[in-house]
Amino acid sequence: MADIVKVGLVGASAGAGWSSVAHIPALQAASGIELAAVCTSRSESAAAAGEAYGVPSYFDVRDLVAQEDIDVVSVVVRVPKHRELAMAALEAGKHVFSEWPLGANLAEAEEMATGARKAGVVTAVGLQGRHDPTLTYIRQLHAEGWFGQIVAVDVTMLSGGALAHSSADAWMGVKANGANFMTIVGGHTLDAISYCLSPFAELSASVATRLPEWQLSDTRETIHVDAPDSIVVSGALAGGAPVSLHAASVPHNAAGWRMQIYGTEGTIVASTSGLPQITPITLSGARGSDALEELALPTGLSDGFPGGPAGNVGRAYQHMAEAIGSGQSFSPDFAHAEGVHRLLDLIEQSSTAGTSVSVS
Repeated sequence: MADIVKVGLVGASAGAGWSSVAHIPALQAASGIELAAVCTSRSESAAAAGEAYGVPSYFDVRDLVAQEDIDVVSVVVRVPKHRELAMAALEAGKHVFSEWPLGANLAEAEEMATGARKAGVVTAVGLQGRHDPTLTYIRQLHAEGWFGQIVAVDVTMLSGGALAHSSADAWMGVKANGANFMTIVGGHTLDAISYCLSPFAELSASVATRLPEWQLSDTRETIHVDAPDSIVVSGALAGGAPVSLHAASVPHNAAGWRMQIYGTEGTIVASTSGLPQITPITLSGARGSDALEELALPTGLSDGFPGGPAGNVGRAYQHMAEAIGSGQSFSPDFAHAEGVHRLLDLIEQSSTAGTSVSVS
């Protein structure tokens, strides 16, 4: 393999979508890895993307994965296509980066994780909060015992735009498609808690669709949706720390994300107006009974990556390249993503049954 890891990006429409605002600038900022090809579903869009980014283009993923000089296939398309594209790359022996959610459901995630183990390649999933410097700092403080005994963890994620869906978003209102508030916002938020502190050990939950109709902003059509938009979870983390989470898509004046951790020796309050894996986090802390004050990141956690969507995605790509070069494992990988899918399934089971569940 070449010293520079070569990426073929599937879903790289020129100037549009998540790939253009996150993955392309992320690859430009990361070291040891670079964009080498693009692939879209149509010849016209593939040619436009290839011209825009100055790399070869393909409109059939089978042609992309057949290229010997492509090391990593990055899947940045709608979730219902993740399984098909990722499995094609795995079967060709390529390393794979897939956006989150990994699959449209747990069964797909299990199949993809099994395929990755059989292929023996490095995989990555876009739970990029695990590469965020501020969340990593909280994780380090916890590992050092900075909090003492944690007596309360309270997390809220109130996301806006519940009434601002366009016709292009309508597919996300269908739960079976696998991309909705619960899987995307809920999945990222739950994983951030586990990353900073520890995995869930037990929980009880309530999941609901509070706004079952969307009036599309462009066509004014009203459509029925069945995807969850409200999650309430209470439980305990491994080690016994009690945790509560309320995440919801709200019509107006959304407060964003806030995580409060209270320990016998230290307190942390972290917040951002958007999603913590994308938007800058304000971090305040205090020891004992001292007043909260803003905390600066340690020098070792500051780097040259850009802010915004490209920052944590760029860190993920760079760490993935390092894992490929060294033959080491990478996290979060497909196996980790399978675990987050399983946690979301357990939350739904708890909600349906009205009982608490153990998370193993």
